[in-house]
Amino acid sequence: MSTQSAKTARRSTKTVRRTVKKSAKSTRLTAKKASKSARRSVSKTGKTAARAPSAVKTAKIIRTASPPMQPISAHEVPVRAHKYRIGEMVYFTSPTFGRAAAVGSYTVVKLLPSESDDYQYRIKSSGEAFERVAKESQLDRA
Repeated sequence: MSTQSAKTARRSTKTVRRTVKKSAKSTRLTAKKASKSARRSVSKTGKTAARAPSAVKTAKIIRTASPPMQPISAHEVPVRAHKYRIGEMVYFTSPTFGRAAAVGSYTVVKLLPSESDDYQYRIKSSGEAFERVAKESQLDRA
């Protein structure tokens, strides 16, 4: 056998091996995709479609009803309202720390939600062009 024909024979053998490897790989990938799609396929009723026997086992989910809740009665939850109403005149005392504000009479313009235990108010003085936010603890009846 000549060297040329030996080289050709080796090349053809290598080509055959590569082809066999590729076909085996594509077969594995096809099987893998099929098992994935079988796991993912769910009908419109929510039931899982028939699965291949090689599919991975999944844990069963047991659904139970939640425990009954007792309604909260009004006497259990203390509901506290704002102390001052819109349009009411109040006396504002600025806090000792931070910016000093003009102490004096203000009108309640808006009721704001509470911050921790203190309700807040938007107040305005007749001598100022802007409104302030004050906590209920900083206000007294005028």
